[in-house]
Amino acid sequence: MWNTASVICVLLLIQASAAPAQNAAEDLKVLPAQIDGVPTQDLMNRYLQALVDRAFARWTETYEKLETPEQIAAYQQRLRGQFIEAIGGLPKRTPLNAKVVAVVRRDGFHVEKVLFESQPRHYVSAALFLPDPERHRPPYPGVLVPCGHSANGKASDAYQRASALLALNGMAALIYDPIDQGERGQILKADGKTRFPGVSGHEMVGVGCILLGQNTARFRIWDGMRAIDYLASRSEVDPRRIGCTGNSGGGTMTSYLMALDGRIIAAAPSCYLTNLPTLIRTIGPQDSEQNIYGQLAFGMDHADYILMRAPKPTLMCTATADFFDIGGSWQTFRYAKRLYARMGFAERVDLIEHDAKHGFAQPLREGAARWMMRWLLARDEPITEPPIKVLSDEEIWCAPRGQVMSIEGARSVYDLNEDREKALAQQRKKLWATSDRAKLLDQIRQIAGIRKLGELPKPAVKKVSSVERPGYRIEKLILKPEDGIPLPALMFLPDKTKRGKAVLYVHEKGKAADAKAGGAIESLVKAGCMVLAVDLRGIGPTRLKKWRRMNVPYLLARSYMGMRAEDVLVCARYLAKRAPGKGPGRVRLMAVGNVGVPALHAAALEPDLFASVKLTRTLVSWSNVIHSRITKNQLVNAVHGTLKVYDLPDLAAALGDKLEIDRPVDAMEQAVRTN
Repeated sequence: MWNTASVICVLLLIQASAAPAQNAAEDLKVLPAQIDGVPTQDLMNRYLQALVDRAFARWTETYEKLETPEQIAAYQQRLRGQFIEAIGGLPKRTPLNAKVVAVVRRDGFHVEKVLFESQPRHYVSAALFLPDPERHRPPYPGVLVPCGHSANGKASDAYQRASALLALNGMAALIYDPIDQGERGQILKADGKTRFPGVSGHEMVGVGCILLGQNTARFRIWDGMRAIDYLASRSEVDPRRIGCTGNSGGGTMTSYLMALDGRIIAAAPSCYLTNLPTLIRTIGPQDSEQNIYGQLAFGMDHADYILMRAPKPTLMCTATADFFDIGGSWQTFRYAKRLYARMGFAERVDLIEHDAKHGFAQPLREGAARWMMRWLLARDEPITEPPIKVLSDEEIWCAPRGQVMSIEGARSVYDLNEDREKALAQQRKKLWATSDRAKLLDQIRQIAGIRKLGELPKPAVKKVSSVERPGYRIEKLILKPEDGIPLPALMFLPDKTKRGKAVLYVHEKGKAADAKAGGAIESLVKAGCMVLAVDLRGIGPTRLKKWRRMNVPYLLARSYMGMRAEDVLVCARYLAKRAPGKGPGRVRLMAVGNVGVPALHAAALEPDLFASVKLTRTLVSWSNVIHSRITKNQLVNAVHGTLKVYDLPDLAAALGDKLEIDRPVDAMEQAVRTN
């Protein structure tokens, strides 16, 4: 005899036992944990690394052919030209308007606090360490000391010690603040402090620079070159004897400057040089100025910063446990040593390896100082760093309240970028008013790196399983547009598909974001639409764990956005063939979030493939990124040099009535008011 309590217990047990099966049936995961032995989350890394390794193989082949002085000179000239072009060229020289604002004296040297303008009203704060003239008679060699990523810039203990050590040994040393470090915050908070210090500031600047066809390195390199201008202008300094040494980010700047500025005789970059394949395989690309557009494509690896200046004296300062891989450092050194040997000057390139972690440690500072003494003073003597009383942060300040942007009329890199965008906006307006539309779209293809639909291979398609829902079923598919790139997808198939009702649905949060029962996709399916929801590369299970790896395509002269636009085209073509009916233009494209940018490109470049396009919460314009200054999640869609030719509204206009834009957002992903 069953009582009420027993019946309830049995029903609960049945419900509990059925729940796992129901949940399993609703599992919308498509990709397995591994594919060909590679964890799913590592697939994009593996794909990008393969592209990098192939580029490095081409670099190696070119390097091995450099034998004669004429070949080497042509190689150096080509790379310097491509390097400068890749960062957007260099500004014009303008008056430095330099002034010494104060002097601080120490035993054996004194420090002059200096302000100068690398561009009009774009102030650089610096400190000139000069030897005691009673101990060392001028003129002195001058050594530039670019800073690493220290929050307090030139006030950093290690960088002051390096500068003081040079001064104590008869050399003038000029150390200066990089943008967004020390006294050079480019955006200040209400309390007068930097809003985006160091790396975060460089990245914030970098996104806008990319769109303008520039690079954060353009500002950083130019600051360094103008600092050399100032150093060489001083009566105490011999302009024919200039050196450069810096650590970490300062090692980056030393590497760039020594490659591009022929005035640098002796160089000692510290804790930076490795090689790009090793860097990308280990910690990945670093902040924006350390990634030069297309350098892997046109063949500029870390070794080239030395090769471009060969046979001038260069010392690599390295650390065994550095996060810049020491194995890559030694490989770069070997390439440099071999080329210098071919030129007959093997002794002019050398390497110090300090058994420590990343940093401008005392042995590296002493090694750099000795290298400068050897090549700039013609003396080869041991150098030991004595106790040094460094200046406090406030003692070394040059600007009021310790920030150059507090100077009346001061201009930031954001101001300079806005000026550039305003000039380009006028050029774009004229270009689109007077040029052939088809030719402009072809130019956009080249800039974004998007092939024509007919050039894209057909995807390999694998059906994994299916899920049944009332009135429709969901096929789990893997679409493979190229080797190493599996795109997980969900094909929603209504029991009765209406003619001309095929929707390609892409979402920044992945294929399942709107796929739940009662969600946006189900409403389309119940209206008779066949819907293909796809994770574009780098979304969902193939999402890059380290966001900076999105810079790898940039190094290859490609764009993440362009790759995703091609994914959209491949998937749309596949869907069109499965959809009922004949003829082109049967696919409705719907994109939510930042994937709207590649979707817009795909549709504008291949309009015949699409019946309509709806973009929801997509970026209103790239020019908004420049003028907003502060941005969020914009690197993924940044394409080098787009604003020289077009902006997103230009593409939107090309689609005309086919396009609907719903709730556009600004560069901070906030809703934009529309009339």
